Amino acid sequence: MQPPHADPVETSAPPSIGAVIIGRNEGDRLRVCLASVLPFIQAAVYVDSGSTDGSVAMAQGMGADVLALDMDKPFTAARARNAGLQRLLAQHPEIRFVQFIDGDCEVVPGWIEAAHQYLEAQPRCAVVCGRRRERYPENSIYNLMCDREWDTPIGDALSCGGDALFRTEAITQVGGYRDGLIAGEEPELCLRLRREGWRVHRLDQEMTRHDAAIRSWRQWWQRTVRAGHAFAEGAWLHGAPPDRHWVRETRRAVLWGLLLPLGIALLGTFVDARAWLLALLYPLQWLRLSIRERSPAMAFFTLAGKFAEARGVLKFHLTRMLGRTGRLIEYK
Repeated sequence: MQPPHADPVETSAPPSIGAVIIGRNEGDRLRVCLASVLPFIQAAVYVDSGSTDGSVAMAQGMGADVLALDMDKPFTAARARNAGLQRLLAQHPEIRFVQFIDGDCEVVPGWIEAAHQYLEAQPRCAVVCGRRRERYPENSIYNLMCDREWDTPIGDALSCGGDALFRTEAITQVGGYRDGLIAGEEPELCLRLRREGWRVHRLDQEMTRHDAAIRSWRQWWQRTVRAGHAFAEGAWLHGAPPDRHWVRETRRAVLWGLLLPLGIALLGTFVDARAWLLALLYPLQWLRLSIRERSPAMAFFTLAGKFAEARGVLKFHLTRMLGRTGRLIEYK
């Protein structure tokens, strides 16, 4: 890991751009992140969620303003980004654009300039994102799947990810992120922006390099459970027409990961043993996905992921019915 203090980075950026970086125990990844963004912005706030690895001192030494979140309240990325944005605008109210970036990401040279130019030319565009790439896709199939996940269509989009350049006017108009969401906070925010007539756009431009660092089944499983939780909460909040936010994704998870296996087990055990033949639907679905994805391995994880997503759906609704606050589902 880099020593706690590093030389501050000199900047020559336009006075209208700031950055909010969030992280927890990112180590050397945070140093790389800060070095990639500080020269291209006016000011940056690093929001730390309880790091114990020297991240706070390192960020301060590099020239970022540091905000350490109150550890008595549940950590969420949404809460961290809101707190960082409030701090940034309180100290620099002239900032019109803010680059949000996760501490495990590195901004690609040229991205902020290109994104800034687009937003200046498109006054009704609230947020612009680009291509996030996985830094080490060759290290594991899990990293490779993340890289494929980041490859979304070019043009106007429904949502962005955690790395994006926002127009501060737009994000403050809708009240920022929803603090309590433990996942899926960016699509939920973008949905509210689009309701107000704002656009979300993805440029055909390299944006960031991300280090998922997923090397085990357990990590992948936890990340996929988190996705299921996000689907369920998004559908709970905005599942009504016309948005139907994440309703289809939630239904697919529940069907393949819960209702179908439970139904087969009950029918095969208590009604007719031949009902166990319905389990053949899973290899048939795997075959269909293998043809579509052109990858038997990817098809396997897509199908297996429905069981993890279903667990996330159940976790959300159980937490909601018990009146509890959702806690972060961490995978690294």
